[in-house]
Amino acid sequence: MSSRTVHRLRLFGDRDVLHAAAVATTACVLSAGLVYVGYFVHVLRIARRAPCVPERGECVLLFGKHAPQGRIDRDFEARLDRAVSLWRERPPSSVVLLGGGALDEPSEAEVARQGLFARGLASDAPLRLEAQSRDTLQNLRNARAMLREGLVEPGLHADGSRPRVTLLSSRYHLARCALFARQLGFDAELCAAEPALRVGPRMLLRLAGEAGYVCLSDIGSRWARLIGHRRMIERVS
Repeated sequence: MSSRTVHRLRLFGDRDVLHAAAVATTACVLSAGLVYVGYFVHVLRIARRAPCVPERGECVLLFGKHAPQGRIDRDFEARLDRAVSLWRERPPSSVVLLGGGALDEPSEAEVARQGLFARGLASDAPLRLEAQSRDTLQNLRNARAMLREGLVEPGLHADGSRPRVTLLSSRYHLARCALFARQLGFDAELCAAEPALRVGPRMLLRLAGEAGYVCLSDIGSRWARLIGHRRMIERVS
């Protein structure tokens, strides 16, 4: 069993996650599925409308993707291609490559760095690696810590606020990225890897899965704040 699978099993076996799942499922059942439909439409809307070029692009957070033995798929390739395109049009102050990996394999961040160099990115480009996280929430939490500690340029502004970050990922993944970024207090803008959303059976399944994940995460966090469940709140803040 891969370390990625083990991580997922631990995550979905966690009592707080089970608590959130029970509340989200109850909301969906009592609404005859309308709550889930609302989240699906939300995920689809973001996937369709997300821009390919950020407004500011001070700091780009490039989300990795599972790359067994360093092999990248088309989604990961699109993310790397978009990062190179942004760099050529208007180089950001820094690019943070996100994503860990199994102990005996290169991390997603390392794979991304190799892929960017292979695409012609200069070897002195301001790349920073965050190679410890195993999911989107951990990606962003660790990136936030790097910003706070001044490991990423630009760091905190003079008034203590964070710079605007660009969340670069696949279109189907952006709604989840935006949700967690908002919960963690980022000033963030979205950047889609693909020029446009191509809707087909496989993409609809991805969007449906993302809608379920966003539904669980959002309703779970709202419920935790409503009942004052400190441990659950701390996990998403």
